[in-house]
Amino acid sequence: MSISSSLNSAVSGLAANATKLATISDNIANSGTYGYKRAETEFNALVLSGNSGAGVYFAGGTRPLTSRAIDARGALVATSNALDIAISGRGMLPVTTYSALSSVSSEPMKMTTTGSFHTDASGVLRTDSGLVLLGWAANADGSIPVYPRGTQTGLVPIVINTNQTAGDPTTQMTLAVNLPATETRAGESGEVRVMSTEYFGNLGTSESLDVEFEPTVPLSGESNEWTMRIYDSASGGALIGEYVLVFDDSRGAGGTLASVTVVSGGAYDASTGILDLAVAGGPLAMTIGKIGDTNGLTQLSDSFTPTSITKDGSPVGNLTDVEIDENGFITATYDTGFTRRIYQVPLVDVPNPNGLKALNNQTFQVSPDSGSFTLWDAGDGPTGDVVGYAREGSTTDVAAELTSLIQTQRAYSSNAKVIQTVDEMLQETTNIKR
Repeated sequence: MSISSSLNSAVSGLAANATKLATISDNIANSGTYGYKRAETEFNALVLSGNSGAGVYFAGGTRPLTSRAIDARGALVATSNALDIAISGRGMLPVTTYSALSSVSSEPMKMTTTGSFHTDASGVLRTDSGLVLLGWAANADGSIPVYPRGTQTGLVPIVINTNQTAGDPTTQMTLAVNLPATETRAGESGEVRVMSTEYFGNLGTSESLDVEFEPTVPLSGESNEWTMRIYDSASGGALIGEYVLVFDDSRGAGGTLASVTVVSGGAYDASTGILDLAVAGGPLAMTIGKIGDTNGLTQLSDSFTPTSITKDGSPVGNLTDVEIDENGFITATYDTGFTRRIYQVPLVDVPNPNGLKALNNQTFQVSPDSGSFTLWDAGDGPTGDVVGYAREGSTTDVAAELTSLIQTQRAYSSNAKVIQTVDEMLQETTNIKR
């Protein structure tokens, strides 16, 4: 009988609105939770088919369907912690639980859109709720190994030892010196000019290159020629390079290098102005200037002046700071000014983010509805940038939730009224027999 279907329909309405009330309650309770994704309840009508021409209608009621708007993005909130991390755009951070550290590769990977990470007593980068950030460890030179992007192979817990030290060996040096043109004239003393410049070895030791400049004094006129000898302290003071330098004395290019002849040691590349020196710890590229270049070795006037000496590398330093950039690279900074890339945090993306399985602590896991995951470099493909010093706020709109709360309350009351009315009608039916 259709009156019975009315009762069933009203009961389903009560259950559906109770479900909606639960999602509203959850949303409001998490309006201040970083990274929270708003839950939603939609109603779907249930239709009981019948003979449309019979003049009888059967109420089917409604069925609630709940979902979570995981692809929605909350506003970014600035913080003072360098490793408070959020995502500007699509993508999620790969994480695992602290209890799963011993078997990261065998545990299903979790993901989250934001987190406040700090090092614990073991140096593991984790949140207060126990989420551990995962990433790819960099090689010693800062490069990131190539890993398959469809699995979590290579992902390891990020560990930062705040007491670690590191050195940066010197691999490049620029030598700009002005040699006195007057000392290559006939009758001069031929005084050898000497200078020393520091560099850093592979173990952070301070070493030096001692450079001699000996003028060629002709019997008459000017030679504009010098012999440069380079000695390496790390090699026991051995001669590692000897070169004959000839300078131009024309009006247009006067004072610049005209030619460099290798007597011994590494080659000179005229196109780049670089000497390939072999110091004790390995190769060192010394830039002395290209032919005709005014920024390298010059021969002008009557003064011996080192005009510019620059080099890379640094002595051993202590870790002072760790930050993450927009590409997900975690960089360590040392008190000597040396910086080194130590990890890369990839971003996880799935075809259907809203199909992910929601877990505790604003984490998610892949499911058949979400599709399989892919690891991206931040900013590549569909993913956004990584943002440090920031957290993603909740996607709950409290005003909208309170409005929905009023509507849900009225709908619940109305369904209860329908049940009351059906009860009264059934009572009238039973009274017919009196």
